This record gives sequence, C-alpha cells and structure tokens, in this order.
Amino acid sequence: MYIAWLLKRPVFLIFKYQMKSFPISSNFLNLRGFKQDMNKVADRLNNIEESQTIAMSKLCRELQEQGHDVINLSLGEPDFITPDNIRNAGKKAIDEGFTHYTPISGFQDLRKAICEKFKRENKLVYTPEQIVVSTGAKQSIANVVLSIVNPGDEVVVPKPYWVSYSQIIKLADGIPVYIDANIDTNFKISPEQLEQAISEKTRMFIFSSPCNPTGSVYSMEELQALADVFKKHPRVLILSDEIYEHIRFIPEHFSMAQVNEIKDRVIIVNGVSKGYAMTGWRIGYIAAPVWIAKACDKMQGQFTSGTSSISQKAALEAVSSDWSMYKNMQESFRTRRNMVVSMMKEIKGLKVNDPQGAFYVFPDCSYFFGKTDGTTVISNSTDLCMYLLKDALISVVTGEAFGNDNCFRLSYATSDHLLKLAIERMKISLEKLH
Repeated sequence: MYIAWLLKRPVFLIFKYQMKSFPISSNFLNLRGFKQDMNKVADRLNNIEESQTIAMSKLCRELQEQGHDVINLSLGEPDFITPDNIRNAGKKAIDEGFTHYTPISGFQDLRKAICEKFKRENKLVYTPEQIVVSTGAKQSIANVVLSIVNPGDEVVVPKPYWVSYSQIIKLADGIPVYIDANIDTNFKISPEQLEQAISEKTRMFIFSSPCNPTGSVYSMEELQALADVFKKHPRVLILSDEIYEHIRFIPEHFSMAQVNEIKDRVIIVNGVSKGYAMTGWRIGYIAAPVWIAKACDKMQGQFTSGTSSISQKAALEAVSSDWSMYKNMQESFRTRRNMVVSMMKEIKGLKVNDPQGAFYVFPDCSYFFGKTDGTTVISNSTDLCMYLLKDALISVVTGEAFGNDNCFRLSYATSDHLLKLAIERMKISLEKLH
C-alpha cells in the first residue's frame, strides 16, 4: 500500500525523471516488476480453487473466536472421540518403539488386515500388493488421478461431487466432464446419462457412494446398470470413493468392484476417518489392480513416502475389529438424520430428500432465489449461506462448491442439541425472506 501511495506522489515522479540518465536507472525501475514476478505462484495453483468447505469452516471459527455464537455445520467430521481400543493401540505402538520410517505402501500387517476386511465385509478378494495406505483418502484419490490421467484426458464426474474431485483432476491437467443429477432423482445419474458423457478421450469415472455431499447411496442394481455401460468402454477406469461405507442407513453396502466383469478396472478408495472417528489420524487406502497400486506407490514415494507409523498401528486395530463394536456411532447419525430431515421438511421453500448414508443433507433452496429480507437479496446458494451465517449464526456450505448451485450442504455430525437449535434458527431466518 505504501508503494502504491508513493507512486502517485510528485516527489517520486521528479526522482524517476532524474534517474533516466543514471546508469542503474533501468534496473532500479524494474525492481518493482521483478518483485511481482518473483512472488508469482505456479500457474497450476491459479487453476485450482480453495476448498470452500474448509474456507467456510475457517470463517466460522474466526467468528466464534470473536465471541459470536455460530453453530458450525460446514465441516464433515464426526464429533465422536476415537474409540478406546483404537487409541490404546496407538499408545502401545509408541511404547513399543514404532517410531521409524514406514514402507511406502504401508505396513504389511495393515495391508493384510485391509484385505481381510474386504473379504469379511465386502466379499472381495485382494492381496496386500494391491493395497496402498496413504495419508488420508484425499491423498489416495490424488495418487490415483496423478498416476493415471494424462493432460487432455477426460474424467467423468457426476454432479453434485465432493469438492476436491474437480480440483485434483485439474492438477493432473485432466478435463472434468460433469453429469448433472438433481434432487428429483435422489442425485443419482442414469446409465443413459453416463453413456452420453463418455467419449474416446474418457479415461476415468469418479463417484462416491454413500455420497458427499448428498448422502445418496447406489443400490447393487443401479451399480450393475452403470457397469453395463462401462463394459462397452474398456479404456475407462472407475474410482469408487467408499469412505462413508460404514455410515449408511440401509442394511448393506455395495461396491462397483462387486461387479466381477469390471473389477479389474475399479479402484476402491476407503479409510478410517469417518467410520471409526479417526479424522486426525490421517489414514486412507486404495484397493486396486496391481499395476495401479505400483504406480501409486511410485507417486507417493516422491511426495510423502509412508504414512505415520503410530496411525497405521491404530488403523490396524480398527480394520481388524468387528465393526459392530462401533455401530453406536452409526445409530447416532441415523437419529440425527431423522430429526434434521423432519425439521427441515417443515420449512417452507426447502426441498429435502431422505439421504441413505454419510452425514449430510443437501436441500434444494432455489425457492428463495430473488427473495429478500429488505436488506439482502438472495441470488444464489452462496448468498443464502452468507445470509444464514449473518442472520441465523449458522455455517453451512454453498452448493456451488459441489457443482449444484440450487442447493446447500448441511453436516449433521454434531450434537442433537446444536442441530435442533440450528434448524430452529434456520426456520426463523428463512421466514424473513419474501
């Protein structure tokens, strides 16, 4: 700011004029431009966007620190503490000296346990060489995309999508190709839509089930119908994000990898963050064809190498144990979902479906576009989210971040009391718009 002010002053203009005949004038006068160029970040960073879920949560925390009573429903993180047996496994690992570098793809015993988990819970057979453990499922996804997608390759992504899919594709110089789905179809795509989206440039398809942000879950029949399309396009790989596998409100989880005819083209991404309340431990993993697993091992070896030894030993306890031990968390989420959906359906103007998994509601709020409280005009979902933050002291995330500007995402991964209070505030606030 001082430099900008100085450039406008007559004294500087005189100095600049006098410097014209001075031998170092050209270098001096180029310093400002040189500094700007020196501070320029790489183009790839300008081509991606900041995560709006993280940005909204950051804004919420700043307001809370200023003393505002903001209820944060923007971040997808279980509010439970990691179960005792898992925490004890981490403590034991410290006491036993597991404090050294780890194999890039993860400890052998953990990768074996993940294979057993797939066999026990999903009826899928994998070997340890097909498993790569990473620092969270987000890194797992990035490893796969960066290992497979070449510049100009197309990656088909159903909308709404998790915010990082599109940005990771762009980092790989790939081209996201979107398929629109809306609340009337429970945010699921049809085989016909998939067929139309695939071209000779398509290299990958990325989706999540249960889905972030919608909570939608594909049935086995629906996955089979999509798989029938993939059978016609053998070059297309399928990345199936199943991180919310254990947070579902239907009896069984289905994976695209259970369709035998295309299993050798499916990469499953999973982890322990959501189902075991282990977000801070940062453990994700893939199950994939060997050639893809080896590629991800090579990629990861140049970024982070192997992930935390202590976290891996805690994850070993998690995936080795019977998941029914942690079912109380799933039931708590079910209770919260039922309460939130019921209350939101009573708010005039919101269109709400019944999510079958994850811990999100993704209501259509387009009824409020063009409405005002006399001061603020709501033009889109971003405006509505900022209005709710200001007027109701509720933090939710604009649907624009997920590729659907008619909606917003609300996370119910917090206490029943705060959820009830938040929806009551939301109702009062939205009733002011006319």
